[in-house]
Amino acid sequence: MTLKIKKIVLFLFAGLTIFSLTSCNYSFKGASPPEGIKTIYIPSIRDESGFGLPNLGEELTTLLKNKFINDNTLEYAEKTQADGMIDCVVRSVTDEALVVTGNEQVSRRKITITVTVDFVNLRKQKSIWKKDFSNWGEYDSSTGGFSKRDEGIRSAEDKITEDILLDVISNW
Repeated sequence: MTLKIKKIVLFLFAGLTIFSLTSCNYSFKGASPPEGIKTIYIPSIRDESGFGLPNLGEELTTLLKNKFINDNTLEYAEKTQADGMIDCVVRSVTDEALVVTGNEQVSRRKITITVTVDFVNLRKQKSIWKKDFSNWGEYDSSTGGFSKRDEGIRSAEDKITEDILLDVISNW
């Protein structure tokens, strides 16, 4: 190639590279809480499911608080000091057959928890968003009875609290 063609190719390549880089738009906004929200309060989670798990609300509250404390994106505070609040209500808990064996015995079950979450800006007294979250855990129902069901419940609780945390800190 001649020197003139090389210069043209180099110029076009440099121009396309600069154009490509300037048209790339990346933002860190999706990974930060809304402006002004630096502290969070989580009141006791109310269980309105009627499923009959006496400690469900308390367990979910403790797990969710611990997830926020360990994540450290938002500082946990009492209501009077907090910028935001995550108000949760357990709407439903279902326990259904997942795997049925040939002799019509249920060998695995699926427990699903659904929670309505209202994320509130306490400074503005305004809801930021309100969403339903649902997640599940499964357990072996052929052995172990309620201890195995508790494993399924713990799995569902862990998944749903993780979903809530991720939505609060990253989906704006």
